[in-house]
Amino acid sequence: MQFYPIKVRQLDRSTQDCTIVTLDVTPELHDQFQYKQGQYLNLKTHINGEEVRRSYSLCSSPLDSEWKIGVKKVHDGKFSTYVHDELQEGDELEVAVPDGRFFVECTDTEQRNYVAFAAGSGITPILSIIKTHLTKEANSTFKLFYVNQSVSTIMLKEELEALKNRFMDRLEIYHFLTQEQRDVELFNGRLSEKKLEIIFKTICELDSLDHFFICGPEPMIFMIRDFLEAKGVVKKQIHFELFGTSGKSVKKKVPKAFDGKVSDVTVLEGGKSINFKTPQGVNSILDEALKNNADLPFACKGGVCCTCKAKLVEGQVDMQVNYGLEDDEIENGYILTCQSLPISDKVVVDFDEKG
Repeated sequence: MQFYPIKVRQLDRSTQDCTIVTLDVTPELHDQFQYKQGQYLNLKTHINGEEVRRSYSLCSSPLDSEWKIGVKKVHDGKFSTYVHDELQEGDELEVAVPDGRFFVECTDTEQRNYVAFAAGSGITPILSIIKTHLTKEANSTFKLFYVNQSVSTIMLKEELEALKNRFMDRLEIYHFLTQEQRDVELFNGRLSEKKLEIIFKTICELDSLDHFFICGPEPMIFMIRDFLEAKGVVKKQIHFELFGTSGKSVKKKVPKAFDGKVSDVTVLEGGKSINFKTPQGVNSILDEALKNNADLPFACKGGVCCTCKAKLVEGQVDMQVNYGLEDDEIENGYILTCQSLPISDKVVVDFDEKG
């Protein structure tokens, strides 16, 4: 993965613990940094001598020729704390070109009805998606259901209000607060199956909706996804981006079947080959390759972003978590190397086969 040195043009506080970072992508990089609404950037920097990588969704729209990300400070978050407390305008970050599949193509001819569910910083890609579709699709509509602790913690609130004023007849926003009381009971607390039942009976009808976007913590995403699928919504209409992964490397107790066994692993990337041996069923291919000085693409290490996707050419692996790969990709032999433990005598993975 190639990173480019890009300066920070502007830092803005959206809330007390959220910073909007505008990146100064120079004109000569504009073509390479073109993006789709809902995509993210992989960023890299060094903090106290340690290389730290994170991925953040773009909250700007590609129609604006801007590159903005929203970074919410999280407990023990090295990168987010650095951005919130230390990063200054004019500083430089290493940034890879935009990536991600949390989008559907805009249409010039159809009228579509969209629904989005977001919680906290999950609004960042959703804002980009809403703005882009409503701008490019003159007759489409969007309904946003957005969960926060309180009014003061609503991220990108001014931008959302501006969009509501601009698309008054086609955008509806419903705020749910978990630590402040609202007049309408429906909007008190987190989303639940009971609340979804009410939403789809009183606010919008499932049969009239074309696409659903969900972004936030894992329990919310899968609760909504499972609810929609149980109601007959097909998978290709449901799109989600998981926020809040731990980013921790995979480690688990080694099954007795692999005790003492070793895998001979070959990693192909960028026309180069690296070979190493590692105990079977212990550590991920990505972690072991990095220990052996391989320069491989990765970001979240949580099975979400698919930056570390590669094709399994030979052998077997045990993929612990997968939030990003589609069923057809798995059938075609693709794996997330950050989550894949080698479990055969020989394993060969190819990062150049992206599919």
